[in-house]
Amino acid sequence: MGSVFVSPLNWGLGHASRDVPIIRELLSHGHDVTIGTSGNALAFLKKECPECGFIPFEDYPIPHNNGRIFLPTYTAYIPRLIEAYLSERKRAEKIFSENAFDLIISDSRSGVFSRQVPSIQITHQLQQSLPLIAWPLELLGVCVQADAFSRFTTIVVPDNTPDRGALAGKLSRTCVPALSDRMYYCGILASVRKEPVKKDIDYLIIISGMEPQRTALEKILLPQIPHLPGRKVVLLGKPATDRVTTLDDGTVLYSYISSREKSSLMSRARFIISRSGYTTMMDVAEAGLGSGLFIPTPGQWEQEYLSRYYRNEGWFLSQSQYRLRLLRDIRRAANFSGFPSMTTTEENVHRLYQDVLSEHL
Repeated sequence: MGSVFVSPLNWGLGHASRDVPIIRELLSHGHDVTIGTSGNALAFLKKECPECGFIPFEDYPIPHNNGRIFLPTYTAYIPRLIEAYLSERKRAEKIFSENAFDLIISDSRSGVFSRQVPSIQITHQLQQSLPLIAWPLELLGVCVQADAFSRFTTIVVPDNTPDRGALAGKLSRTCVPALSDRMYYCGILASVRKEPVKKDIDYLIIISGMEPQRTALEKILLPQIPHLPGRKVVLLGKPATDRVTTLDDGTVLYSYISSREKSSLMSRARFIISRSGYTTMMDVAEAGLGSGLFIPTPGQWEQEYLSRYYRNEGWFLSQSQYRLRLLRDIRRAANFSGFPSMTTTEENVHRLYQDVLSEHL
């Protein structure tokens, strides 16, 4: 059986979460899997996939995101990101020289590839969606990504094809013809499964993402949640801790739950409140949740674009965290339809293994 190195980006838990179905599929076929990541992603995957090997592997520093002035902050951060990329390349080459792998899977880490071993990049973001004032940066980003992706054997896109209701909208389309032959649209890769259970949770609130905005949303939401009627469950997205507390008589807070527990909660929920991070969106689609409210992270252009896209399609309402009024916004969200139906993660990951991964193992 083959040996596989999987390395997700540690910017929030989204990249690590969507890699879990792939890791489990590889394990089910008897392959050895080694995971290289850091921080919360490392803590999360050690709990989700304890049978894997682990190599601590730092990635790019997270730009400080205070929201409203994120663009100049991010621009000023670019030299540090370039430096981090060069460091990542050196570390990756050292890991690959000391370990024998048959396949490398990188999730949004452009420096994790080998010229001697087939290397796969997982990304739903083939182009950016920046503010109009930053269109030169968006154009530059297309060129930089095209160059980075050219080093990978295959680009796996966890989305439906553009002609079949792409969940990521324009983000998962490429305007670079040279990349077309390397692209493989595998469909959504969710960390949860829809379960046939009773809908007995009125509101599921997921507080996630990069700091400091994760904590900022927590401070905005927690005072408003007790005013919501019914049964509520809050997930705080802190895998390094493992606590269960109560906010009021009808609200339970979990610092961390496993993917299997999350599947149950999402299947039981009538309404979801969360960031509009792409991995969470895939979970919502997989669970078949038709009612919800999304709150994009300020300054994260991807989430802001997805929120606008879903609202324009009539799928889900979104609201800025600076204008968030839960009772009012939940009433308005009732006018939206939810995502259209799509093939499940189980089907998608089986097909991905047969069409792409098994070719190298």
